[in-house]
Amino acid sequence: MNWSDVLVDMQMRLGAPEELRWLALTITYAVVAIVVATLSLTLALVLIWITRKVVSRIQDRIGPNRQGPYGLFQTVADALKLMSKEDITPANADKIAYALAPVLSVFPVLMTLAVVTFAPGFVGADLNISVLYLVALGSVGIMAALMAGWSSNNKYALLSGFRVVAQLLSYEIPMVLAMLTPVLLVGTMRTQELARAQSLYIGPVNLGLGWFVFLLPGAALIYFISALAEAEQTPFDLLEAESELVAGFHIEYSGMRFAMFFLAQFLNAFFLGAIAVMLFFGSWQGPFADQIPGLGFIYFMAKSFLVYLAIQWIRGTFPRVRIDQMMAFAWKVLVPLVLALILLQMIVMKLPMPAWGQWIPYVLVLVANLAVVAYVLSILGRYFKGEGVTTKRAFEPKSLIGTTVPVSRPMGH
Repeated sequence: MNWSDVLVDMQMRLGAPEELRWLALTITYAVVAIVVATLSLTLALVLIWITRKVVSRIQDRIGPNRQGPYGLFQTVADALKLMSKEDITPANADKIAYALAPVLSVFPVLMTLAVVTFAPGFVGADLNISVLYLVALGSVGIMAALMAGWSSNNKYALLSGFRVVAQLLSYEIPMVLAMLTPVLLVGTMRTQELARAQSLYIGPVNLGLGWFVFLLPGAALIYFISALAEAEQTPFDLLEAESELVAGFHIEYSGMRFAMFFLAQFLNAFFLGAIAVMLFFGSWQGPFADQIPGLGFIYFMAKSFLVYLAIQWIRGTFPRVRIDQMMAFAWKVLVPLVLALILLQMIVMKLPMPAWGQWIPYVLVLVANLAVVAYVLSILGRYFKGEGVTTKRAFEPKSLIGTTVPVSRPMGH
């Protein structure tokens, strides 16, 4: 039974007449929507704090440590400061598009929660086109950024708006195609069914470790790289390249309108990781998740936060790529690979197999995915070697700046 049916039946048992069941259902959805939206805003504060602490540790800094324990209230103080800022609209801006853009940037991110499978039976709406619904919402966020850049009447914001079309639409293609690989494997777009298909039974016990990432590692890698670009995360944060575009498509925004873009960015990074968990990392599946109530929710949130931490680790480690490198990687590497992967998967899944060889298509799919992983990693390895990308520990100065410690060798030697 779904969570909405449980809450409606509870209201019926409390004395609500049967002819008003529709009203009970409306109240249930309204209350839950308000609660989920409020929790999402609170989640954004936690995500910002995690980003600051993780990146600061990578850069040998402490991060927020003044306001509250471990600096937890620093993000709250920043939110209150942004609420007090003056809301400025440029004189020559397109007023309607300028005002709608921040709202449209947050709207699709929050609507993603409707099909997220948090636990067994705990999904907002178990749509039979849930994956297609997620794809459609991604396009709304792209239009919001384009509207912000176009309506601001600023050349830098406009240039960043053009980059929105170039980057986000380009990387949306491999990301969407990678999302289809589990769909082709299971034969459904329902996120609840995709989660249940990732179970692993040993006798009567479900270990919940039949994750698709073990069978589709190539598709999972392509999705993760594309999700980094869709979430505007390093090394694909070219929409906000400060040295080129000042601040990006939201340069003319201030106050809470400015904050809404960053709210959407942080939540989008987290929910793209949550989608990866649903499609490739078992969703709520885990040992005894279907026997112990609430354990599936803990598994799902733990996996989602681990993926978010991986995104922030990449953000604090790798340098930003050039726009030509980013576009070439999307169209010359990711798109051909994922197209070949899907074509091969469709062919082998339809090949007639004897009764004893039903495992052969899965082995062929796994081999193809491993080949994709090896090729992508070789491309990235050649790029890092060619660009001379090194870690921050690769260079240790012989003398300390600001001291009188002599250099071990004369300059020029």
